[in-house]
Amino acid sequence: MSAVTLIDGKAAAARVIAEVTDEVKVFKANGIAPALAVVLVGEDPASQVYVRNKVRRAEECGIRSLEFELPSQCQAGRLLALIDTLNADASVHGILVQLPLPAHIDEHLVLQAIAPVKDVDGFHAANVGGLTQGREVLTPCTPAGCLRLLQDTCGDLSGKHAVVIGRSNIVGKPMAALLLKAHCTVTVVHSRSTHLPELCRLADIVVAAVGRPRLVKGDWLKDGAVVIDVGINRLDEGGRARLVGDVDFDSACTRAAAITPVPGGVGPMTIALLMKNTLAAARLQHSSVDRSQPAMEIPA
Repeated sequence: MSAVTLIDGKAAAARVIAEVTDEVKVFKANGIAPALAVVLVGEDPASQVYVRNKVRRAEECGIRSLEFELPSQCQAGRLLALIDTLNADASVHGILVQLPLPAHIDEHLVLQAIAPVKDVDGFHAANVGGLTQGREVLTPCTPAGCLRLLQDTCGDLSGKHAVVIGRSNIVGKPMAALLLKAHCTVTVVHSRSTHLPELCRLADIVVAAVGRPRLVKGDWLKDGAVVIDVGINRLDEGGRARLVGDVDFDSACTRAAAITPVPGGVGPMTIALLMKNTLAAARLQHSSVDRSQPAMEIPA
């Protein structure tokens, strides 16, 4: 078969950010300044980096960003009170609580406290349920980014067989729901599944999201498959740290028609789709904005 196509997540994310920047101008022309509130609890270095990246990207798009930092020892009541305040603030359109939270705070309770129309992570039960029903709701950013990459690469996904490896609430389950909405035939496999390589070989599309480095081998793929690798695993190889995906990239390239690299594939899309979700949230909260602008990245 011909050489594999590398799916450039950085370039795709740049296109999304350009779209968002243009859409922000439409909001501002209607007297609305889209705003995203990001809440960080504790001093986890990785979380601090993620928050800085999200805030910087929002500012690049023209989205107003608000940062709230709470100490790691703060009680859940203080965090919930802040969320209530942000829910009630009409000038705030999106609310994101950076995960993970300190162990003493109930993550589920916090996520369900965010108003569904401001839940730019798409984790509220109302949004999760709406996604499974095929409705236009705020959708988790990483699977939404994966869908965008697939549509950019494959065009119409109707009738394609997709295998999703992993059943997490953050990626696997919403990814399956998005692919179903795009009219794919979807198989979800996980740690209890049997005959995993054989099931993968049936797939036109493979989405790997399990957090196991190089789990998916090249001989698991049928010729011409499109592979989306969500995994980001840090390995120490020869005394040097290296990021690898859930797919054995080198062997997969001998069979796949297109594949996302790690890094540089899915990762950049997550923050880009967060910006897109912030505008979708603002559009849900205001009827004066041009409705011809697409609210979500979910195909009809």
